[in-house]
Amino acid sequence: MIPRFYPIFDHPDWLRRALPLGVKFVQLRIKDQPQDRLREMLAEGRDLCRAHGAQLVVNDHWQLAIELGFDWLHLGQEDLESADLMAIRGAGLKLGVSTHDEAELDRALTVIPDYIALGPVWPTILKKMKWHQQGVEKLTEWKRLCAGVPLVAIGGLSVERAPLALAAGADCVSVVTDITLNADPEARIGQWLEATA
Repeated sequence: MIPRFYPIFDHPDWLRRALPLGVKFVQLRIKDQPQDRLREMLAEGRDLCRAHGAQLVVNDHWQLAIELGFDWLHLGQEDLESADLMAIRGAGLKLGVSTHDEAELDRALTVIPDYIALGPVWPTILKKMKWHQQGVEKLTEWKRLCAGVPLVAIGGLSVERAPLALAAGADCVSVVTDITLNADPEARIGQWLEATA
């Protein structure tokens, strides 16, 4: 089972701030970096997490996840098209997959994922998507359809909304901007850890 709190960051510097506070499951979603720099950042994140007994999930970059000896990988639906799933599983990587509708969920379940993410549960400012707001009711439906696969709620999450998502069926809540745009990110992480303990 995965921890109930799952922050997502875009730089290892965030890990230096979050890991000493007790974060145990975290994703690095790094975009628009040259390959060499990307490799350096992921290796740095891997080493930081290992030093703190935390698990690091790599977003998208499955070849580097294999090369650098990661344990976890997260793929979006588009990435499922091009990723070598046999190589990923052969390397022993655990896999999380994003979903937004039933067709995507059906497809995700065929790869036997280690968690399914549903989003955005609430409106999100992080990225433009055709899905505006799934709602907490859909978490309950997804939990039933996932048939035992852990369910991650993402999109528009806040400390105040986390209990609603967990009560609706999510096993884990994932967050980006509620921490990274907060005036005091460390204090906010502390509130998240308390809310999901």
